[in-house]
Amino acid sequence: MARSVYLKVIALVLLAAGLAGWFGWSRYQLFLAEPLDLPPAGTVFTLAPGRSGQDIVRTLSERGYTRVGWQWRLLMRLEPRVYRSGEYQLNYGMGPREVLELLASGRVLQYRLTLVEGWTFAQVAAQIDADPVLQHRYDLTEAGQWTSLLEELRLEAPGPEGWFLPETYQYTRGDTDFDVLERAHRAMQAELQRAWAARAIGLPVESPYELLILASIIEKETALDSERGQIAGVFTRRLQRGMKLQTDPTVIYGLGAAFDGDLRRRDLQTDTPYNTYTRKGLPPTPIAMPSRASLHAAAQPEDGDTLYFVADGNGGHTFSETLEEHQAAVRRLLGKE
Repeated sequence: MARSVYLKVIALVLLAAGLAGWFGWSRYQLFLAEPLDLPPAGTVFTLAPGRSGQDIVRTLSERGYTRVGWQWRLLMRLEPRVYRSGEYQLNYGMGPREVLELLASGRVLQYRLTLVEGWTFAQVAAQIDADPVLQHRYDLTEAGQWTSLLEELRLEAPGPEGWFLPETYQYTRGDTDFDVLERAHRAMQAELQRAWAARAIGLPVESPYELLILASIIEKETALDSERGQIAGVFTRRLQRGMKLQTDPTVIYGLGAAFDGDLRRRDLQTDTPYNTYTRKGLPPTPIAMPSRASLHAAAQPEDGDTLYFVADGNGGHTFSETLEEHQAAVRRLLGKE
């Protein structure tokens, strides 16, 4: 009899243990399936170096996104991970496993900085200066600090103008202005070398830097890809014939802060190193950041006989072979014909 009771007790204990285990496992599965109480717009979670899984759960709990409990400890024991520091975007609807997987993935939050085609370096400096996330090693709005930037980039040039490829760059919190500019500079160097290596025979430029200068002028003259090759052809033929480039963007660049948005006849007659109405050849430096398209247009200009162009009033240009044709196009633009 005693043996029978003993077996029944054992059976009851095992049944209770089984039920408790089943109940606990069910609660654990519900925990895994239930999303954290994150804001609808999500939240940025910053994980400092050396923080443990328990530190993570405690921080999430302090913010009201979850509660500390045995389920978290079981999850971290069954699925051990090494967590990587940085900023992470936690999205609404994420469950416990998804959160820990993300914090172990290293897929940190990415920020973007866009350098626009045709911008001057002063505009680049202003954009970087206004960025609230980038760390600032330089005050790039001060021209006096450009020398330090050039030295760190190991760039032997009169200035930083034109030496950064315009596109969108991603970075993470903790990156500096130099980190982004170094990438943009390397990208421009690579693109410039590709264009130089593929240049047409007989171009009137003697170095990649001169090609960069020419490309920057093309960039400022048109935003139409369909015209870049034509404009490059005009400038190439003018240089080959010893004609002045006579391009307004170089004059405007030379005026600097004195330019008030209205280019006057006296401005075209006032000599500066950048006035291509008073001086032959290329200006001493680029006047903006050229795009890839302008670099390759400068290296491979379109053939033809045109030597002049003027805005057509519709966003494009009218190209002419002779001065007489050009003057007629100007009169049409001004409504005098």
